[in-house]
Amino acid sequence: MAAALAALVLALSAALYVTVATDDGTPRGTIADNRPHHGSSAAPVSTGSWVGSWATAPVGGEPGTEADGMAGRSVRNVVHTGIGGTSARITLSNLYGQSPLTITHASLALSTGDGTAAADSDTMRRLTFDGSPRAVIPAGRQIVSDAVRVVIPRGSDILVTTYSPTPSGPVTYHPRARQISYVAAGDRTEDATGIPYTQQTPYWRYLTALDVLSNEADGTVVAFGDSLTDGVTSTVGANHRWPDILTGRLRTALASGRQLPRYSVVNEGISGNQLLTDGLGRPPESQSGLDRFGRDALSRTNVKVVVIDLGINDILRNPGLADPDRITGGLRTLVRQAHAHGLRVVGATLMPFEGRRGWSPARDAVRRQVNAEIRDGGVYDAVVDFDKALRDPYDPRRLRPAYDSGDHLHPSDSGFAKMAETFDLRVLAGAGQAQL
Repeated sequence: MAAALAALVLALSAALYVTVATDDGTPRGTIADNRPHHGSSAAPVSTGSWVGSWATAPVGGEPGTEADGMAGRSVRNVVHTGIGGTSARITLSNLYGQSPLTITHASLALSTGDGTAAADSDTMRRLTFDGSPRAVIPAGRQIVSDAVRVVIPRGSDILVTTYSPTPSGPVTYHPRARQISYVAAGDRTEDATGIPYTQQTPYWRYLTALDVLSNEADGTVVAFGDSLTDGVTSTVGANHRWPDILTGRLRTALASGRQLPRYSVVNEGISGNQLLTDGLGRPPESQSGLDRFGRDALSRTNVKVVVIDLGINDILRNPGLADPDRITGGLRTLVRQAHAHGLRVVGATLMPFEGRRGWSPARDAVRRQVNAEIRDGGVYDAVVDFDKALRDPYDPRRLRPAYDSGDHLHPSDSGFAKMAETFDLRVLAGAGQAQL
């Protein structure tokens, strides 16, 4: 009798042992293969850590969508993965909507890689939310999908498509994506051909994160900044923003056997963003770094390190003369918040901008005072010196011509590459240490 009972317990244990190794408590959904046109996958249940493979910050409400939103249209966002995985989930935001956003269908698929809206049909997955293909996102809120089992290669383009049948007010968007996405009339969520997607757009809409269950990374680095992090002058579709290139450097270094943290990198830059001051509107567009830090940095999946490059717009856009002590004080506030969450913070010096409209010797003096405080070690746990790396050695108030996009503020592709190359990758290791 005892032997039979033991055998029964073992059999039940084997049947119940279908589990997923995950990270330390970040949001997760049910691992399921919901292919719309294919049978269930026979692949084994995946293990690993949930990390960010791609992310962006919600910036505001898209002009012209105040009445209807994207009602009756399929929105196909194209995003580029920094790390690979065996399952995926997304985050959709209705932060700037004025009424609930109803999503009746959503899908995820690998792009065919030809720069169009066409998908690899074998990878098409229908997304669900708490088990349902339909989701209603209240105004000002976001939602995380259930996880779907699909192989996501690192360095690949992923198509995330949503369909909303009803008006929702302003569309929450990221306007300077430096990536072409697509729109189709009607519900074409699971269309793999891409043919109905006749409208191109330079925006990301609704989508703010793609997480993967990965064996390639144990945590996430969040690049938190303004247009210099957003990469507004980088080549469209080339993924030449400095966080993209940093991702490649880290991956190459790990492949060569260097003992470094196994981290992914996601980009939470907003063009025009200021550390201390919100934009206009309610909720404010381009919310200040201080106010959005919790949402866009501290709450990212399995975040371990934050890299901060903020402050130049507080100097450039201030109608008067910015107070360097207020800027460094604001940066220290971010670092204290990160330390309270057990995170390490790497900070960047502010690059020069002589030749840009609004530059003055007095404003440049504020920038140099902020940089002196950063270099002195009393702001961040570690420093990456973008200023020293990109300034003109013959005129340190300007960007070096080879690194200047031409507007005297934003780098060229070569400049963004230099920013990423400036990182000593070892600064990503360790815990927060600055004494503030």
